[in-house]
Amino acid sequence: MVTNIVIGGAIFGYAGWALIRFISRSKKGKCAACSIQDSCAGGCAPSKK
Repeated sequence: MVTNIVIGGAIFGYAGWALIRFISRSKKGKCAACSIQDSCAGGCAPSKK
């Protein structure tokens, strides 16, 4: 019984953490959520006019 509670808590804890991380990254925009943002040569760089 205790093992089921621990495993269930770990699953729900990870799901909550992943959801919070997803929401915080989505608020930053498209390039903040990209896994290759440091080496990206795409349109994510701010334009200088």
